[in-house]
Amino acid sequence: LFLAVCAVGIGGTFQYGYNVSIINAPTQHIHKFLNETWASRYHKELNPDLLTFLWSVIASIFSLGGLCGALMGGSMAIRLGRKGALLMNNIIAILASILMGLSYPTGLFELLIAGRFLIGINSGIGFCVQPLYIGEIAPKHLRGGLAMGTSIFLTGGILTGQIIGLRELLGGEKYWPLLLSSSCFPAFAQLLLLPWFPESPRYLLIDRGDELSCAKALKRFHGSSEYRREMEDIQRESSALDGEKAKKPWQLFTDRGVRWQLITVIVMTVGQQLSGINAIYFYATYIFEAAGISAEKIPYVTLGTGACECLTALSCGLLIDYVGRRYLIIGGYLLMTLWCTVLTFSLTYQDVYSWVPYVSMMSIFAFILSFGLGPGGITNTLIAELFVQSSRPAAYMIGGTLSWISFFTIGMLFPFIVNGLKQYCFLVFLLECSFVAAFIFLVIPETKNKSFLEIKKEFHKLNFGRNN
Repeated sequence: LFLAVCAVGIGGTFQYGYNVSIINAPTQHIHKFLNETWASRYHKELNPDLLTFLWSVIASIFSLGGLCGALMGGSMAIRLGRKGALLMNNIIAILASILMGLSYPTGLFELLIAGRFLIGINSGIGFCVQPLYIGEIAPKHLRGGLAMGTSIFLTGGILTGQIIGLRELLGGEKYWPLLLSSSCFPAFAQLLLLPWFPESPRYLLIDRGDELSCAKALKRFHGSSEYRREMEDIQRESSALDGEKAKKPWQLFTDRGVRWQLITVIVMTVGQQLSGINAIYFYATYIFEAAGISAEKIPYVTLGTGACECLTALSCGLLIDYVGRRYLIIGGYLLMTLWCTVLTFSLTYQDVYSWVPYVSMMSIFAFILSFGLGPGGITNTLIAELFVQSSRPAAYMIGGTLSWISFFTIGMLFPFIVNGLKQYCFLVFLLECSFVAAFIFLVIPETKNKSFLEIKKEFHKLNFGRNN
């Protein structure tokens, strides 16, 4: 089970974190490449506004690719299987790496744009299919911890990208094309490792009706003495579904039986993106500078934020099956509310007292720790648990689509929010975190150690009223 999570993660959410992270290091080198390419092609200088526009396209087209990948991921998981979809996804990553690597020697920045779009598609599919596979192979008493593999590999990808993007490694001017094309290595690793593991047992029995292959897969994952309990659980779910085919995303919106599960997915997914984590990274450099850290050393301090995220994802993985999902996610949002308050005050008095920048710095790390322990780690785990087999791929398509739209929107609007509200932007995030914490407290039941059918019954009271 552990090795299967590693094999799935290395080409799944690791790619998302890695490719979000590595684009920051070569910013200046890509600007220079754009200027030189434009001058040699059109024999005139590139307009600064057009340069800003081209750079924005290169950076943000990743989100557009991710949105397309999220829309494709659920359908691929149904047609090709969870494992098949992930294996096919690596072809997209390898093609993206080739295009980005060729952009500099050929002098075609259009290849860079196309490569970033394709790696976005790869990340969108991986972000959708990986949690599906892990959620379906895990026994219920380990489901939370194993599902945290999604966040652990995502944060691991961010940290790895920050390390490899240092100027001593591949962040220098000579090596930036290699840096952008290095995402082929996780893809090759998954192509080598994942074929050794079985397809999702739930997919084999419920979607394909292949009981023999399901039993073989369960024996591999749970051992020949322990697999029968999981087999019975899958058979019960299969009987309850009574041959119901996998649903399309739009069918969930008209299905009263999943109404509150769907509202929960929407609130948690949008809430995670709008929680203020992007504001924290936006302000990080300014706060580090105010604390007296030199510009050359800031990339190394920023590694601390990546390490923080990775550490909390690992901690959350160890705690989730003991403490439960509700306590961790509500606690995470409430702590983020507290740090939003502290940051608002500390940024207001940043220039008044010499010790205040250090309070801001501490608050940044505390906010990241709180995010990782709560919404950063548990949101994807809960989406897997709130739906039965026929609805789960469509739920991930909806969740993934909303996540990428929110990610793109906050990236476009955030500079205007910061310019307008300055440090008081954290009051907006404070209100948002408080609202999501209250919603989870009132609506979401604890899902620890419960089967998918038991969780469905918990929501039945909300969806149809207590008398039905």
